[in-house]
Order: sequence, then structure tokens, then C-alpha cells
Amino acid sequence: MIESAFATVRLRTAKTRGQGSMATTLAMVFKLAERAALKWRKLNAHQLIGKVLSGVKFINGIEEPLAA
Repeated sequence: MIESAFATVRLRTAKTRGQGSMATTLAMVFKLAERAALKWRKLNAHQLIGKVLSGVKFINGIEEPLAA
């Protein structure tokens, strides 16, 4: 997911070799990321991310009960 978020930045920095100073490069990367952020969408049910990371299983969006 993060990889695709920075695809625009990676593509542009690869195309413009020798883009100048470090400050110029940082400004370009910032502006590209700022522009790409307009197309990003919010995660639905962000409060469940902690459960997913801890290993809770979900089936069709419903939390699977623990087996006894």
C-alpha cells in the first residue's frame, strides 16, 4: 500500500536526473506527494486495524468468533 503511494514520486525523481540541490529535490518530492494525496481515500473502519494486526480473523467483514 505504501509502495503505490510513492510510485508517483519515484517515477518523477527517476525521470528528472540531476534535479539540483537537496532542497530542490525535497520541494519537488513534497509537492508530488501533496498532489498524489488528493487521490488517496480514507480507510473504512480504521478502528479495526488494531484487531487485524493482532491476528483477529474476519469473514466478509464480520469478526469470526473464537473457537472453543
